[in-house]
Amino acid sequence: MNVPNIKLNSGHQMPQFGLGVWQASDQEATAAVLAALQDGYRMIDTAEVYRNERGVGRGVRESGLPREDIFVTTKYWPQGGYAQAIQFFEQSLALLDIDYVDLFLIHWPPEPREAFLETWRAYIELLGTGRVKSIGVSNFAIPHLELLADNFDVLPAVNQVEIHPDMQQRELVEYCNRKGIAVEAWSPLGGSSRSDKSLLENPITGAIARKHGKSPAQAILRWHIQAGNIVIPKSVHAARIRENSEIFDFALDEEDLARIDTLDDPDNRVGPDPAEVRI
Repeated sequence: MNVPNIKLNSGHQMPQFGLGVWQASDQEATAAVLAALQDGYRMIDTAEVYRNERGVGRGVRESGLPREDIFVTTKYWPQGGYAQAIQFFEQSLALLDIDYVDLFLIHWPPEPREAFLETWRAYIELLGTGRVKSIGVSNFAIPHLELLADNFDVLPAVNQVEIHPDMQQRELVEYCNRKGIAVEAWSPLGGSSRSDKSLLENPITGAIARKHGKSPAQAILRWHIQAGNIVIPKSVHAARIRENSEIFDFALDEEDLARIDTLDDPDNRVGPDPAEVRI
C-alpha cells in the first residue's frame, strides 16, 4: 500500500490514511490493529474515551513492526485544565504501553476559557518532553483555533473534524490550510442525507464507484485522499479493513470531483456542531 505522508507543522510526517477504532472493545481493537498493520496500514487512531487504548497498544506491540514505523494517535477528553491534561496523558501512555505518542489531540474544545488555555499549555509542555511528537485538536471550529492563535506561538499540527462529501466544511478546511494545520476527517463515509439515503447508497457515489470498478466506500475514501484530508475509516472486520485500504490504484477525474462537490450540505452533520454545543 503506497500511502502518502502529510508533513505536519511540527516537522513530523503523518500517514494520510489509517485505522479508526471508535466503539471497538479492547479485544476487537487488538485484532483490528493487527489486521490493519498486516495489510500495510501504518497509522492507528484511538482515544481515552474509546476505552480501548490497552487493546490498541497490544496490537501495536504484537505486530512485530518497529515502533517508529507506526503512527499512533490518542485523544484526551478535557475534564479540567493543566493538571488534568497531564494526568490523562500519563494514563493513556500507560494503557498503550508504548514509549511515546505520535499525535496527542484535545478531543473537544474545553470550557471555560481558562481551562481551554491551560489545557493547551499542558500540551505544549508535553511536546517538550519528547513523549509526544505532535499535538493537535479535534472538533475545533474557527473561533477555537483563533483563540489558540491569539494566545500561543504553537498551533495545532492537526484538526480532526467531521468531514464527508455531503458535509465538506470548506470554510474550516480553507482556514486550516492557511494556518498550516492538517485536516483529518472522522466519519469520512458520512451518515444519512436529507433524502434518507446514506452516502454509500447515493446514486452519485454509486455511479462513480461503478465507473472505477470500486465500492462506494472506496470512491468516497479516494475523494478524501485527493482532497488532501487525512482519513481514518473505522472497522473491526478484516475484510472491510482490507477493502478500505484498496484506494491507491485509481484516481477520480475532474467530472467525478465536480459531481461530489454537488453533495455538500452544511446541515448534514452526523455529530454535534462544536461551534454551538458544549459537551
